[in-house]
Amino acid sequence: MENNEKKLNGSSEYSANSIQVLEGLEAVRMRPSMYIGDIGSRGLHHLVYEVVDNSIDEALADFCDEITVVINEDNSITVTDNGRGIPVDLHEKEGKSALEVVLTVLHAGGKFDKDSYKVSGGLHGVGVSCVNALSELLVATIQRDGKVYQQSFSIGNPISELKVIGESDKTGTIIHFKPDRTIFQVTEYNFDILSSRLRELAFLNKGIKLYLIDKREKEEDGSDKKVSFYSETGLREFIKYLDENREALTNIINIETEKSEIPVEIALEYNSSYSENVHSYVNNINTHEGGTHLTGFKRGLTRTLKQYAEESGLLAKKKIEINGDDFREGLTAVISVKVQNPQFEGQTKTKLGNSEVSIAVDQAVSQMIRNYLEENPNDAKNIVNKVVLAAQARIAAKKARELVQSKTVLKGGGLPGKLSDCSSRDPKITEIYLVEGDSAGGTAKQGRDRVFQAILPLRGKILNVEKALHHKVFENEEIRTIYTALGVTIGTEEDPKALNLEKLRYNKVIIMTDADVDGSHITTLIMTFFFRYMKELIENGHLYIATPPLYQVKKGKTGIYCWTEEERLATLEELGKGASVQRYKGLGEMNAEQLWETTMNPATRTLRQVNIENGVEADRTFSILMGEEVAPRREFIEKNAVYAQIDA
Repeated sequence: MENNEKKLNGSSEYSANSIQVLEGLEAVRMRPSMYIGDIGSRGLHHLVYEVVDNSIDEALADFCDEITVVINEDNSITVTDNGRGIPVDLHEKEGKSALEVVLTVLHAGGKFDKDSYKVSGGLHGVGVSCVNALSELLVATIQRDGKVYQQSFSIGNPISELKVIGESDKTGTIIHFKPDRTIFQVTEYNFDILSSRLRELAFLNKGIKLYLIDKREKEEDGSDKKVSFYSETGLREFIKYLDENREALTNIINIETEKSEIPVEIALEYNSSYSENVHSYVNNINTHEGGTHLTGFKRGLTRTLKQYAEESGLLAKKKIEINGDDFREGLTAVISVKVQNPQFEGQTKTKLGNSEVSIAVDQAVSQMIRNYLEENPNDAKNIVNKVVLAAQARIAAKKARELVQSKTVLKGGGLPGKLSDCSSRDPKITEIYLVEGDSAGGTAKQGRDRVFQAILPLRGKILNVEKALHHKVFENEEIRTIYTALGVTIGTEEDPKALNLEKLRYNKVIIMTDADVDGSHITTLIMTFFFRYMKELIENGHLYIATPPLYQVKKGKTGIYCWTEEERLATLEELGKGASVQRYKGLGEMNAEQLWETTMNPATRTLRQVNIENGVEADRTFSILMGEEVAPRREFIEKNAVYAQIDA
């Protein structure tokens, strides 16, 4: 009590002087995650998206049709466009050039002026200034008014004056930046992540050429690695790309229109799969939490299809109640709207709140579906038959889910017999290992820390949910065991597929399989299940993959574990002549102490957290790996396989 009084009356007095006001870009550097999501890989790549979005804004205003992104040898980035070039004349209010204002002042930019941009991909207007604040070096080069201007910055502050460095008859902006290594945990750019985003932007903005060049890698002819993206038809090609490995039941249906001054573009296709894949965008932003545009799409689709089916008599003999979910099973769709003043819920730009957009999308999809069904009666029949099958499967799945539910809500005796639970009941610290096979499960049980680590052995390979009806998924014994062990519940009256994580019993769900091809296949099967049926678990950061070592290099009493081929070779060289290599083909080849030391001990293990970096690419990858088509799966595996054949 005495200490508390001293704090209240002494130098720690809480007054106006205690309030820290972060000026300008200081706030960005102090709390970078508030502006770019995080300071890991996602935030690092988000810097590129922010700069590219500015170039896309120029394209949306019809002033730019070519954008190039270069990953330089030092992992700095250069983004070039052929737009108008950021203005360089004096900004009267700020007393400095417009370029410097755009790069150093939050909430500054042409997107706040309706005469400059009708729509914009940015939300808060902090994009390129955030990039500047979080870069150890940023150089802006502007081609405009027959001249070339340049200015340099470091951690958000100018380190040179704006100067003319040449002449040019071209226009455009070049932003070169190197992320601040004192801010970011990861500083190496991933080519595939950036190419996925540029491909997406090409589909969403037809007629724009986008290039990605990687100077860190060379082609066989010695040139830099390079890919280009261009779409002639936009969302039609997007659907074709997404459904490349699925059997189509209809042609691609699309519309490009304007309702209440809101440009709306929609494309969709029905396929033979059992999953719903609807992707929504606002001003090129992937709104993975949906919003009013998605609500309008679902309402318009359901109402129009149901009305057509009833009027045509296709449902007359079926005697089954159809609901909204049934109309979206086996549906792949992309909705893209351009909104002048988008209102997003939360800071993540992932849920649209504008009520007027719902009506616009509803009207657009109704018009599109009604016209298509009348002109394509055979496709209409295929869709209705698909919907009826979905309804029948939904009813069967509900019964199967209720069986899972009845076991999940039970306590104590309701847990699976094969589960070796932990003693702690605090879900903030507990974790469960989904282990391949009873043998490895037995070793894991012996090696774990029983206080907070639970073990659930899985028998063989679980069901491939990509090719299974919903009720078959919930009837599968291994999958029911996972639901029951985790304590999650499925389905509400409003959304039969909704996942409730309130009673999740573990903070970490860890997939632990053998470090071989079979183990990878089992991991992929389990991840497919989580992506299709427990996506919220992934989105909330609960899913992880354990990384057991591939080798142990031994010499005498010295034994060093290696997780990669590079580590194995380096360790062999370090230990020298007489060293031997043990290849761990399965978890069962390690004893309990080794498994704990390498794979389960929080102080020494490496866990890979599963994140959904790009929902579109994740959906497509699972359809390749787990779908019906063999050829694309073989091609994917050949390109991405990492297992080396070692004779040692």
